[in-house]
Amino acid sequence: MTAYVVSMMSISDHDTYRKYTDRTPPIVRKYGGKFLARGGDILTVEGEKYNDRMVILEFPSRQAILDWYEDPDYVDARAFRHASSEARIFVIDGNENTRDPDPNL
Repeated sequence: MTAYVVSMMSISDHDTYRKYTDRTPPIVRKYGGKFLARGGDILTVEGEKYNDRMVILEFPSRQAILDWYEDPDYVDARAFRHASSEARIFVIDGNENTRDPDPNL
């Protein structure tokens, strides 16, 4: 089942953060992932305005996400993100309840 990663980052050091973003695309692809959105302009239509960076990834499964997250190359790259930003990272499973959604789910 498809699963998604939603990352919200507040970047404090753009040069160091670039060392993270330069390394991540091939590692994401290695696990069948793809970027759906990567640092684009965010329009807040409800709630408090969000001014930081957001990235949305799609993977073939939750297990693929966990494998990607623990890949040694990603662990190394992640050190640059930790040194240059604060993040909230979420994983959510996709499901078949999207075409005609059950209001109880």
